[in-house]
Amino acid sequence: MTLRPLDSRLGAAIEQIPFTASDGTGLGLCRVSAGDGADRPPVLVLHGLTASSDMFLLPETRNLVDVLLDAGYEPWLLDWRGSCRLPYNEGRVRYTFDDVALYDIPEAVALVRERTGGKPLQVVAHCIGALCLSLSMAAGLVPGLAGVVAQGVFLTPKMSWKTRMRLHFGGELLRSRLVNIPTDFRKVGLWSKHSLIFAEVSLGAECKDPTCQILHNDSWGVGGSLFEHENLDTRTHDRLAELYGTVPMWILPHLRQIELAHTMLRHNDADGRYDALPKNALDNADRIDAPLLLLSGSDNRFWYDSNKLCHDLLTTRHPSLDARYVEVPGYGHLDTFIGRNAALDVFGHIVDFLDECRTAARVA
Repeated sequence: MTLRPLDSRLGAAIEQIPFTASDGTGLGLCRVSAGDGADRPPVLVLHGLTASSDMFLLPETRNLVDVLLDAGYEPWLLDWRGSCRLPYNEGRVRYTFDDVALYDIPEAVALVRERTGGKPLQVVAHCIGALCLSLSMAAGLVPGLAGVVAQGVFLTPKMSWKTRMRLHFGGELLRSRLVNIPTDFRKVGLWSKHSLIFAEVSLGAECKDPTCQILHNDSWGVGGSLFEHENLDTRTHDRLAELYGTVPMWILPHLRQIELAHTMLRHNDADGRYDALPKNALDNADRIDAPLLLLSGSDNRFWYDSNKLCHDLLTTRHPSLDARYVEVPGYGHLDTFIGRNAALDVFGHIVDFLDECRTAARVA
């Protein structure tokens, strides 16, 4: 399988590493080298559903990879099976977040550790990537991480009542009629069966771009918003359709299940392959053995205060766990990584935490 090329100015510094999960699913993993011969600790970076590693490599802004390289780290970018660089969301290939937690993340962690000689490994995870990571950690499948940054959501997904109602009822209606929902109107056309969704998300929108409307004005018709519009560089805004792809409708039952419970749950109970995952990740949070930075924009209108809730629960139930919560004023969800000023407003929190964990790992 050939992945869509990454859009980056780094060129030869990006090493593509063939990676197939043990269930036979082809994934993407790449290593970004500074080329200076320095002994750099690795950081595994995980995107959210329908996104890809491209969101961390924006050529038009100072991106997360730039900042990690300048801070002395070696970024490793995983395109798990929900990436828009991979074909799975476009077709009828079924998966749940269980597959990401059981196969994609643990096996990527193992491969990075193998290729880096077992150096202390830290993880920066966004959105569904962070949710799946929480399930992997609660299962004990990725022990010994030196530090974890989870952006937007981690163990305790929470939406507003409006978004919940539209997700649970409207989502089921959509799932009965559609295989997926695209974000690029140019690919579906005016007379597509998706046109009504694009028409609905355009209602009351200040921006005329259909992709912006479906992401910002009314996220895929469920009432949320994925970024603060004014935080995006115009060039990033104009290529949103390249950065965020199709949402598969078959993933909705698992998403609805975990949102209703306000905790990350295993979805597959009848298949013994998934017995390694706990039914309820929050009930197994005592297996999390890494320091946590729970990060969120103050204006996150998709996951709202999920990470604050997570911090409050973890510090109450597991006071020995090093869990911190940082809220970034004026930011939403995606713009914490793709915002034009994210390097100034957001990434410093991430690097400071990684540096602290890096120092602690050296002492240990």
